Amino acid sequence: MPKPFPKEFREDVVRVARDRDASTTLEQIAKDFGVHATTLTNWLRRAEIEDGHRPAITQDEGAELKELRRRNRLLEQENEVLRRAAAYLSQANLPAK
Repeated sequence: MPKPFPKEFREDVVRVARDRDASTTLEQIAKDFGVHATTLTNWLRRAEIEDGHRPAITQDEGAELKELRRRNRLLEQENEVLRRAAAYLSQANLPAK
């Protein structure tokens, strides 16, 4: 898999693409910077999402959601362990017949 472009480079290319004049195409800008036109289109779409101009989950929200899901899974496992321990200990305290 190719190495990803640095964030600063992507931001510069997106800024140039946004500030282009009407006669300059995205394909030309992509060619000038040495990236594929589809890659540039994806970067522009992601920038619109991050700026709040397009509805979707931003990278920060995605990272937070991933962390919350991981934390939720851990808490559910801890809860299950405690539930099983309580059930085991309650059986140990039953009176002998």
